[in-house]
Amino acid sequence: MKVVNQLKMEFLSVPENVAFARVAVAAFASQLDFTINDLEEIKVAVSEAVANAIVHGYENSPTGIVRVTVTLMETGAEIRVEDNGKGIADVKKALEPAFSTDPERMGLGFVFIQSFMDRLHVDSSPAGGTRVTMIKTINRGAAAASQGGH
Repeated sequence: MKVVNQLKMEFLSVPENVAFARVAVAAFASQLDFTINDLEEIKVAVSEAVANAIVHGYENSPTGIVRVTVTLMETGAEIRVEDNGKGIADVKKALEPAFSTDPERMGLGFVFIQSFMDRLHVDSSPAGGTRVTMIKTINRGAAAASQGGH
């Protein structure tokens, strides 16, 4: 697959960077023929992945580093969010709806990501950090319809 463009950024694990990441990734992804709805879904997925890294991976410690890589291809975007936090003991369990290690949270982050992205892969191990890879493909039919059928 031909790479069109790529963005790599890293920032501290502070809550203010969730909004920064979502806007930066959506702005970068807007170079492709994504619909406005697609870009909104990308924003939500990025917010959830970055928030998970901060809240769960680094347990709200502001000294962790979150890395985001966005690779744009002719067919869509691959978005990777990585941390070096505590990791996930059971990824399969973590992907289940309503699972959370924090009783104050609903455990729907991965559910939202799965519903808004075309593919999701989570690679993690205890004390080994987590890598969340999300793929959003361009729906050519929807893109053409949103541009008046051209």
